[in-house]
Amino acid sequence: MAADQFVPTDDFAEIKAIAMSDDDGPVLMVNLNKYAEGEYPDGAAYKDYMAALDILLERVGGKILWRTPVLGQPIGSQPLDEILGAWYPSHKSFLALREQGEVSDENFRLRNLAVTAAVIHRCPEDRIPKA
Repeated sequence: MAADQFVPTDDFAEIKAIAMSDDDGPVLMVNLNKYAEGEYPDGAAYKDYMAALDILLERVGGKILWRTPVLGQPIGSQPLDEILGAWYPSHKSFLALREQGEVSDENFRLRNLAVTAAVIHRCPEDRIPKA
């Protein structure tokens, strides 16, 4: 099994500060994911990870708003398979992803099997396009 890929950036301190403040509110996390060879979109590890992620997100009050495959990259050099838009009711709920005991443990175990590289961008919730 791969090592845990959770390597927080300097922004993590900002997320923690917001989560402990009276100004905490909804947030959109845009996930740019590259999966293990042969996993996306029909591999067992990918499917198991997505199922576990849905359970974990429900537990913290979040949800996947959309998922889209990446068809190519005309500019740049960040190979991706999928982009996900994950909504959380607060920064605190995003931080709670790692605090759900066995549910978190299983999600991150499967993530480490399925995902080879990921970047998550924190975005304002009020800018989410509405249908």
